[in-house]
Amino acid sequence: MFYNILDCSITRLLDFPFLPLCKKFRTFAPMSKFSVNILGCGSATPSNRHLPSAQVVDFRDTLYMVDCGECAQLQMRRMRLRFSHLRHIFISHLHGDHFLGLPGLLSTLSLHECSGQVHVYMFAEGIELMRRMMKMLVHEPTIEIVYHPVPPEGGTVFESDALTVEAFPLYHRVRCAGYIFREKPRPRPLRADMLEFFDVPVRERAAIKAGADFVTPDGRVIENARLTTDPGPSLSYAYCSDTAFDPRVAAAVEGVTTIYHEATYTDEFEALAAPRGHSTARQAGKIAAAAGARKLILGHFSKKYHDESGHLREASEEFPNTVVANEGMKIDIE
Repeated sequence: MFYNILDCSITRLLDFPFLPLCKKFRTFAPMSKFSVNILGCGSATPSNRHLPSAQVVDFRDTLYMVDCGECAQLQMRRMRLRFSHLRHIFISHLHGDHFLGLPGLLSTLSLHECSGQVHVYMFAEGIELMRRMMKMLVHEPTIEIVYHPVPPEGGTVFESDALTVEAFPLYHRVRCAGYIFREKPRPRPLRADMLEFFDVPVRERAAIKAGADFVTPDGRVIENARLTTDPGPSLSYAYCSDTAFDPRVAAAVEGVTTIYHEATYTDEFEALAAPRGHSTARQAGKIAAAAGARKLILGHFSKKYHDESGHLREASEEFPNTVVANEGMKIDIE
């Protein structure tokens, strides 16, 4: 009983607003959730080790798919990603290993999992192809598929209150787009202790989160910095699908937090990379370094390889904070 009384008394004391160093500030800010789930990270054909390209970005429990190889819906089930949370699908280009899973996934969403709208972002010629295919495959759809043409020159293709998705050109054998997911500047977290101390009305709090000061009924100005804490930097993720090594890619993704960049080959096959519109692991490392990223994820591995230790070694020589993608991997953007 003595312990409970003492513990309660200390807790009440630490809640006093003039003792902020004794206890972490309590805030009303939700935690930011931003992660990438690797469904497939192989190249043109499936192998015993890797599946075709597909991944899912989880941003605050809304799922955004980037490319949709044949593995996509099976891997989503294996990784326990909820189909009903998937509303946006971004396709980089029209090679089969990047979009042949899309008709099957949309059929499944329409037959069993979803209602409402599902948005698909791809080049105009792909949209016409998908419309014809879905008309043949699904006769009584429960979802509305909304297609959005991706401009060849790139630009913002999606925007919500907290996130934008930008397309940018890549340099493959066919027209190809990369995508950047950018978290918008976060609102400033409110300090619960100071809101209580200054008796801040609920109606004022949205403006304070946006950066406003608070004026008390007697005319005193309480600076925003006393009522809020720093929200921290916004996060971003760049998906660089099939592309030859090109400094324009680094310029397009400059300053992003994490880059996924194709690394089809190691140095020994560098002569094959550019003619086929691909990059080596070392070249991916150079792009990440030039872009000033914090982390590099390698993927799109050729079936020539039995492991990716060489890819990791060569990329790390150019950019130390490198990881190798693998099916089932979840990577937090932080």
